[in-house]
Amino acid sequence: TYNAAVTACEKGAEWQLALDLFSSMPVARLGTNVVTYSAAISACEQGIQWPLALRVLSLMVVFTLVPDGVTYSASINACATGTQWHFALDLLSFVADSRLLPNVVTFSAATSACEKGGRWQLVLSLLSLILDSRLAPDVVAYNAGVSACEKGGERELALRLLSSMPDSRP
Repeated sequence: TYNAAVTACEKGAEWQLALDLFSSMPVARLGTNVVTYSAAISACEQGIQWPLALRVLSLMVVFTLVPDGVTYSASINACATGTQWHFALDLLSFVADSRLLPNVVTFSAATSACEKGGRWQLVLSLLSLILDSRLAPDVVAYNAGVSACEKGGERELALRLLSSMPDSRP
């Protein structure tokens, strides 16, 4: 199926081919769904095409498809690769405003975007929000926090955050 082909191309780092297939689906009168759009958005992330990822996300609304957590996480990750932390936070607020509850993957994508944008204070705020949501931050979120603090000249905070990480060894 086209869905499988788009997903395979995205997973195989053939982002341009994935987007070509995605673009041809309406012309071929093939149905698309949330999985198709999420794979196309992930392909945009791989190609560092965050504006295109946001365009694909907006097309979902046009075609009355409701983005899910995977779609939002992929969109936030695409913004992170393009160091567009402000768009990532906007998307995180859309998730919070929708019927979806942000999960640790969604939050971690936003922390990564803020870290890449040099916004250590926002990363720490997001880590607090993760904990307030009764979720456990993952390694991605902690790494973003430590890296953002270090880059921001907040070495003491980075060390405290590092020491607060749960031990991930077996």
